[in-house]
Amino acid sequence: MAKKFIDIMDTTFRDGFQSVFGGRVLMNDFFPAVEAAKTAGINHFEFGGGARFQSLYFYLKEDAFEMMDKFRKIVGPDANLQTLARGVNTVMLDTGSKELIDLHAKMFKKHGTTTIRNFDALNDVENLKYSGERISHHGLKHEVVVTMMELPPGCSGAHNVEFYEQTLREILDSGIPYDSICFKDASGTSNPQKVFETISMARKLVGEDTHLRIHTHETAGVSVATYMAALEAGIDGIDLAAAPVSGGTSQPDILTMLHATKGMDFDLGGLEIDKILTYEKELQSCLSDYFMPPEATMVSPIIPFSPMPGGALTANTQMMRDNDILDKFPEVIAAMTEVVEKGGYGTSVTPVSQFYFQQALNNVMQGPWKAIAPGYGKMVLGYFGKTPVAPDPEIVKIASEKLGLEPTTDTALSLADADETKSLQHAIDKLKAEDIEITEENIFIAAACQEKGIAFLKGKGELNVRKISEMKEDCKEGSSMGSGNYTVVVDGQKFSVQVAEGNADIQVTAVNGESAQTSTPAPVASSANATEIKALLPGNVWKLVANPGQSVAEGDVIMILESMKMEIDVVAPRGGVIQSINVATNDKVVEGQVVAVLG
Repeated sequence: MAKKFIDIMDTTFRDGFQSVFGGRVLMNDFFPAVEAAKTAGINHFEFGGGARFQSLYFYLKEDAFEMMDKFRKIVGPDANLQTLARGVNTVMLDTGSKELIDLHAKMFKKHGTTTIRNFDALNDVENLKYSGERISHHGLKHEVVVTMMELPPGCSGAHNVEFYEQTLREILDSGIPYDSICFKDASGTSNPQKVFETISMARKLVGEDTHLRIHTHETAGVSVATYMAALEAGIDGIDLAAAPVSGGTSQPDILTMLHATKGMDFDLGGLEIDKILTYEKELQSCLSDYFMPPEATMVSPIIPFSPMPGGALTANTQMMRDNDILDKFPEVIAAMTEVVEKGGYGTSVTPVSQFYFQQALNNVMQGPWKAIAPGYGKMVLGYFGKTPVAPDPEIVKIASEKLGLEPTTDTALSLADADETKSLQHAIDKLKAEDIEITEENIFIAAACQEKGIAFLKGKGELNVRKISEMKEDCKEGSSMGSGNYTVVVDGQKFSVQVAEGNADIQVTAVNGESAQTSTPAPVASSANATEIKALLPGNVWKLVANPGQSVAEGDVIMILESMKMEIDVVAPRGGVIQSINVATNDKVVEGQVVAVLG
């Protein structure tokens, strides 16, 4: 009897990079490994989409469409190149209009994509209908998804076999065109028995001719057991990665699964151990200079209690490192339990996983439910679709008050279509204002990446890659401070110091007081009733809204900070007159730094 052929998708160059390096790997550094993977006999790759779209523009000064074209050239015309899409969000954290959803499918087809795996984190089938139709319309294979995770202890009402069956039946009844079905567990928390029962259910429901796949991560330590359960239940395809970006927060290693299935009636894509060893050796060489966060290689037994997907975990810890708050990570993970429970049980996968993390971070840094992360708030209010269960009414009330929005039952797509800022014309107008060439690619980049996309297209994108050699060089130069932002302590008082080379101004700002020295001295607070307004989180000044001398009311926004992919409003604690603004746009601020004084 012939062994059952199991299609292996190599996730190394998309989910592997995202899970281990937060997506920050330069294309010319890893292309030799793509060639090695092709030589090893791999013909199905996840090569783009998801967070590996925006990250190229945000951190790498690279064009995702150019990367996709070059990847296709290396592997040839017959390889199945797959990307990840988030339903009405496509490759964005926010929802997109019909125009943007259509353009996403059109551009990804143009730049070498064969298959798009398309999911909705809320398992709201309404969010999959139009996106799935456009994917098929543009000649791409559509892999429709049911997202999975384990609920925190004591929670019920979703994410059991019955819930997944209901979701799958809704997909089948909706008429969404599809070529395959994937069960996606981005946090790797679904227990193997539930996976076995879910895949068995799906196989009975769709028959033997439908291609079923499963995707998981090793984050919670059960990925191999999960895949073995899925194979026993009749799965047709699994996702694997190559070392050093396998295991830990990523997918199980190709070699690990080849070993785990020895002597069984499964043929894992015809792959051979010696060829995979050669491929992994090349990949290790390509990535040898990249700093690997220790948490990327770890299994975390607490993840099932606070489901955090591998692809988001390292991206968030890297941002916490950049903002000098990594020590808060254990508290944030612990705080996610309540955030998930009260948020309606959306699956912890982008963008919902980011909403969970942002809200948990707010609860840790500012106090429980004192501030509502915009994405989390809009989710519980219904702006991203229908959550699996109704969110906690008290949290809905708080979110409505904090964000100034009413709950809605309108579909996410209809809301996006009614938003002029999500139209193609809005993106075109942005390009025209910056004198940037109007192409479909540029329109989509501007729409998907907003200001950072515009900065990239103007040649002003930022390069933020953690390489060991560069970190060592920084240490060597530590005796002479280079340009940048520093926090120093003088006589027990913290100061934020901005340093630039040449004759540029040097700014020194007291963290617990007004500017000690600036290029343009700010007015000194003379009123006995002066109130210092401090940054609650470290980050960068994204936008100044108010000016010195301006009258403001309690709750008025004075400035907006950008921190951890969030826009943080700095508001007036009471009515008064702005006496001084102590920072400038793009300044880096630290927690507790005085950013304005109110008289």
